Amino acid sequence: MSGSAARSARQGFEFTDQDFSRLRELVYQHTGIRMADNRRDLIYGRLSRRLRALGLHSFGAYCRLIEDGHGDELEAFTNAVTTNLTAFFREAHHFDYLADTLIPDLMKRNRDSRRIRLWSAGCSTGEEPYTLAMMLQENIPDIHNWDVRILATDLDSEVLAKAAAGIYEQQNIQRVLGDRLQRWFRKGTGIHKGKAKVLSELQELIAFRKLNLMESWPMKGPFDVIFCRNVLIYFDKPTQKKLFERFAGILVQEGHLFIGHSESPMDLTDRFTLIGQSIYKKNRCNYSPL
Repeated sequence: MSGSAARSARQGFEFTDQDFSRLRELVYQHTGIRMADNRRDLIYGRLSRRLRALGLHSFGAYCRLIEDGHGDELEAFTNAVTTNLTAFFREAHHFDYLADTLIPDLMKRNRDSRRIRLWSAGCSTGEEPYTLAMMLQENIPDIHNWDVRILATDLDSEVLAKAAAGIYEQQNIQRVLGDRLQRWFRKGTGIHKGKAKVLSELQELIAFRKLNLMESWPMKGPFDVIFCRNVLIYFDKPTQKKLFERFAGILVQEGHLFIGHSESPMDLTDRFTLIGQSIYKKNRCNYSPL
């Protein structure tokens, strides 16, 4: 038994190299995420809770349960292994560009259709799509005369439920300052005392849906804007390439893709051009259909 396995055994369950390898393959199979060697303790910590909840005594038994396709546990498994780090106005320069440049441009380009579509891919507990909704509400003066929608998707059903509820702890809304906080949030009362809830005006712009990026996408688009930030870093390069191509395919001509600062489509696809800090524009097609 390796030193790491021995430590795990003392903590409650034996966790062998074979267990870790088997679980990493299951994570990749069901989510497309490649778990690095240094994620071993994370996998043990999160999934040992599932073993206890199910009354199982080994990771081998848990692997067999997932391999057999047990539906309820498969959802709990994907929820457990995905990481959900987010915040309101995270990477604020993206929202500055959206408000100052992109929304005015979309209002001009889409003035005939009066249709704007955004996709928050990997929306976690909802801070990103609600921030997008604030930007749209604040920068489209007659938004009630526009067909504006935000699709917010995530693999984790638990965080999606929190996102749809729109109720946050006070520490989660610290980046929402001044008048904006007063405008878009209401203090919780009763069982929600000490928390804050987003206004329905924001919630009405957003459709929260469960989606595995590695599977088929039921939506047709096209989208004007896609936010997929700090998601692609969990995938290997071939999977990233596939997703960048798919994003390009569902964006309008010259649509915008916002990604994390550690992510880049360069060397993977020629479909995008960098126009700002981790902001990309879809290239126009330079050919005519036959």
